[in-house]
Amino acid sequence: MNQPLTLKPVASAGLQLRFAEFSASGPRAENQDATRLVTPAPALAASKGYLFALADGVSQCVDGGLASRSTLQALALDYYSTPETWGVAHALDRLLLAQNRWLQANGLLTTLSAIVLRGRRFTLAHVGDCRVYRWFDGTLQRISEDHVWEQPDMQHVLKRALGLDQFVVMDYLDGELREGERLLLVSDGVWSRLNDASIRSILNDQQDLDAAVRALVNSAHLAGSQDNASALLIHVDQLGSDALGDTLLQLQQWPLPPALKPGHTFEGWQVETRLGDSRQSMLYRVRDAQQQRWLLKTLPDARRNESGAGQALLLEEWFLRRVAGRFFVHVHPLPERQHLYYVMREYLGQTLAQTFAQQGPMELARWLSLARDLIGAMGLLHRRNIVHRDIKPENLLIDNGGELRVLDFGLAFCPGLSSMVEGDVPGTPSFIAPEAFGGAEPAPSLDLYAASVTLYFLLTGHYPYGEIEAFQHRRFGNPVPVSRYRPDIPDWLERHLDRALQADPAKRFETAEQWLLQFQQGELATLDTRPKPLLEREPLKVWRTVALLSLLVNLLLWIWLFKH
Repeated sequence: MNQPLTLKPVASAGLQLRFAEFSASGPRAENQDATRLVTPAPALAASKGYLFALADGVSQCVDGGLASRSTLQALALDYYSTPETWGVAHALDRLLLAQNRWLQANGLLTTLSAIVLRGRRFTLAHVGDCRVYRWFDGTLQRISEDHVWEQPDMQHVLKRALGLDQFVVMDYLDGELREGERLLLVSDGVWSRLNDASIRSILNDQQDLDAAVRALVNSAHLAGSQDNASALLIHVDQLGSDALGDTLLQLQQWPLPPALKPGHTFEGWQVETRLGDSRQSMLYRVRDAQQQRWLLKTLPDARRNESGAGQALLLEEWFLRRVAGRFFVHVHPLPERQHLYYVMREYLGQTLAQTFAQQGPMELARWLSLARDLIGAMGLLHRRNIVHRDIKPENLLIDNGGELRVLDFGLAFCPGLSSMVEGDVPGTPSFIAPEAFGGAEPAPSLDLYAASVTLYFLLTGHYPYGEIEAFQHRRFGNPVPVSRYRPDIPDWLERHLDRALQADPAKRFETAEQWLLQFQQGELATLDTRPKPLLEREPLKVWRTVALLSLLVNLLLWIWLFKH
């Protein structure tokens, strides 16, 4: 039975694709191959990409067709449900590990080749003996490995597949797309009868994608294939952008708002006052129909034509939407927006910079509570695969309810979605990690270092390596012990901060979770004021006393026996 043919063009802010698929059962009664093509809405495609997958169920298991179809169903649903900020390979690996456990528990086996295309790149996830090829300008290149045993009599016996072992090891490949190239996924029912030369010849001869996939499958069966045969072909008509901000701006061709003045009504918002007017942005206090206060952020007119300005504003909003929750600001959905701006909840309170200016170094009990919240906030942020890159007292607000809020995502970075400017070191110099000055890529360690400098400053009013100016030649030796400025802090806390502030990132806490755990352990040790047993406090004295008493008892016993 033949699977219906599809041919569809898709486009998302630059990336334009055409694709076709064809599958036939051949002489077998059931087709246990399965294909899946997912083309989400353009906004989701900008972050998650387009998913194409081929699975070949193993007929020796309970139900090969169920194995392949259920795997592609789970892949299509679960991949687009993972956080948009997760890297493609990370998201695929997490859900495929779960699918592998389900397949093994139910006695099901399948191979899988899945490819995600986003912007200018592709990511391949592969296990088993389907094959993936790249064809460009008449040249065919296989980019997948057959996971079969190499002995001549076992070349069709899988050594790796989904459901075969408790832990599956997927092959991942990330690469740069080329405009005009084709990506081909075929099951072993095709390539076992058609060698690479035959596949290349068909792709060279057939410009039409429909005709090409039909020719591949039919040629394999005519050549004697006794297996199900499937082919999925993708043609890259035009490349997109790797930078999510560029894509968002192309998707939303919004103009800047007109000049807003107090008393004006703009897209349903009542403009109350202009709070900030910097070179980078403009900030207004506005009220909604229920008279709740919000902050409207847009660009000044001087940046209307500035390259990257609109992208950065939309990307900042995109990040804030994806870290919504405790420690972060709430962003309004704006379903009817027609201009380039976003609106976030206004939280009354003070930044930590304002609090320090008024009250000076923080009292220890309050500081301990803040430290727990700040480290926890960094953990939540990093689990979403976002690096803030500008943690400092000015960007940390304590609202009137006592909650910590992390502000200003203008420099935030998401690996795989944000663009990097070579030689650029964003942030405030005194809070920038030493490795960033050396060209290190954005990573959670940068935020953890900036948080530790922030906490050190709030406790002492000083910087651990002295204040650093943008033009200054930076040298990092050992951080100044916090006890020099605050002799009242416990020893465990001084050791803790010393580790968090090390210039070498390998000597610092690796993750926010590790940092928070050790922080809490230090607090508990301080709070445990119960007297320790003598054996724990003075073990040497206790055992010496026991030994002397034992010797004395033995001596008395010997004397008593001698007399009697």
